[in-house]
Amino acid sequence: MAIETLKSIIKGEITEEGIESFSKDASIFEVKPVAVVKPQDVDDVRALVKFVSENKKDEPDLSLTARAAGTDMSGGPLNESIIIDFGNFNRILEVGDSWATSESGVYYRDFERATLAKGLLLPSYPASRELCTVGGMVANNSGGEKSLAYGKTADYIEELSMILGDGEEYTIKALGADELESKRGQDNFEGQVYNQMYGLLEQNYDQIKNAKPKVSKNSAGYALWDVWNRQKFDLNRLVCGSQGTLGMITKIKFRLIRPNKVSKLLVIFLNDLKPLGSLVNAVLEYKPESFEVYDDNTLKLAVKFWPSMIKSMKGNALLLGLRFIPEMLMLITGGMPKLVLIAEFTGNDGGVILDKIKKVKSDIGNKFKVKSRIASSQADAEKYWTIRRESFNLLRKHVQGKKTAPFIDDVIVRPEQLPEFLPRLSAILEQYKNMTYTIAGHAGDANFHIIPLMDLANTKDRSSIIEIAEKVYNLVIEYGGSITAEHNDGLIRTPFLEKMYGPAICKLFEETKKIFDPQNIFNPRKKVGGNMQFAVNHIKNER
Repeated sequence: MAIETLKSIIKGEITEEGIESFSKDASIFEVKPVAVVKPQDVDDVRALVKFVSENKKDEPDLSLTARAAGTDMSGGPLNESIIIDFGNFNRILEVGDSWATSESGVYYRDFERATLAKGLLLPSYPASRELCTVGGMVANNSGGEKSLAYGKTADYIEELSMILGDGEEYTIKALGADELESKRGQDNFEGQVYNQMYGLLEQNYDQIKNAKPKVSKNSAGYALWDVWNRQKFDLNRLVCGSQGTLGMITKIKFRLIRPNKVSKLLVIFLNDLKPLGSLVNAVLEYKPESFEVYDDNTLKLAVKFWPSMIKSMKGNALLLGLRFIPEMLMLITGGMPKLVLIAEFTGNDGGVILDKIKKVKSDIGNKFKVKSRIASSQADAEKYWTIRRESFNLLRKHVQGKKTAPFIDDVIVRPEQLPEFLPRLSAILEQYKNMTYTIAGHAGDANFHIIPLMDLANTKDRSSIIEIAEKVYNLVIEYGGSITAEHNDGLIRTPFLEKMYGPAICKLFEETKKIFDPQNIFNPRKKVGGNMQFAVNHIKNER
């Protein structure tokens, strides 16, 4: 690759050595790129796209993959060619009275600080809220603890600025029928994209609508079913969740909400998994804003590594440490629950919320004979939230000899299916007696994050990954669920998309990719063109 030529056309940095950190994300994979480019501005990104487009014929393996924080758990930002580091795209441009505009490399934690200063919130943040960027949230169509009430990132995008395959930057927003006709009539690459996508969606309208998974969240495949309802045409719904395979996102305008002023947390301790499905559905009748879950392995980690938890929570170490005494006593006395569920109820009237949460506590106590407690304060509640949000990081940082192996990390079915689904899922996992794993996730959406701990240098552990994934995904698909609710496809799940959707819909995914990216220059092997052998060959060989 003509790196010297590339250096002459951009202002930003280009690195060919010392790029090991860009070979990994939070997934089980390692893929070494030939170069990492850190563009200085939009003109640099445009130049990069044009460079690759012009040289693709002579160098077929040449491609571009966008990367920001690298928190992806699917191998999404990994590529053998050029990685584009969006670290310089870190400006929050404006916060309005119900919206905010940001460059794609801005960390969510900084974005939230700016919006909360005006009493506003982007509620689709994931558990990695302290580590991820808003561009990554768009790429994966992220969701999190508030998605039960507020939906996912795609629901909050008003406009995207995006560099398409011709190297030009365009603004993408929802269009009415007349505006769509005008776009289709443009004599440029953008017009071609709109015209061809309209044709694909209109000609396959019913088939596409019927293919939409019947679950509350989904990041698998391309969300073709959400683009065109014969009144509104919104390509943001397609780009969000496309994992950088359709172009380079440079700027986002988000719609924001005003969060409720009062929050109360009900903590439920479950010693037997059998009533979980029925209990979840009983709590959902009271419409919690968030309804999260984590297992005993996660709780044990939190107790064992409480100094790290305290550091995450920030504040007086002694006072924060004292909050963990009840959990430590449970562990010592052998009373650790199998699952901890946390249901958050919010509103603007504290008395009304307290009455509601007391009623929920009484109801589930009478029906299911479970222990529960209402958090005494926001500080008390924050302990449980921190355990939930930091569970994956605790595993990554503290477990010696084994690595976190997210490959069945994001399954979802419908809540009413949990009483049948969960015992069958447990039966699969129990076949692997030596596999330790944690479970956390979003009980209200029936979306579970299962994270095994594995020795990836061990041949037996490595060979079991695809076997376990096949069994779990077959079960999820049997129930009409999705193999990824939030974390997206990447290298690990793209090869399973045909199993989930069938060949006809996957053919439409391929046509969509060709419309936006006819030369396959944007993040190859994700969404379409996935290869199981490539994935297996690039599993990290480390313990």
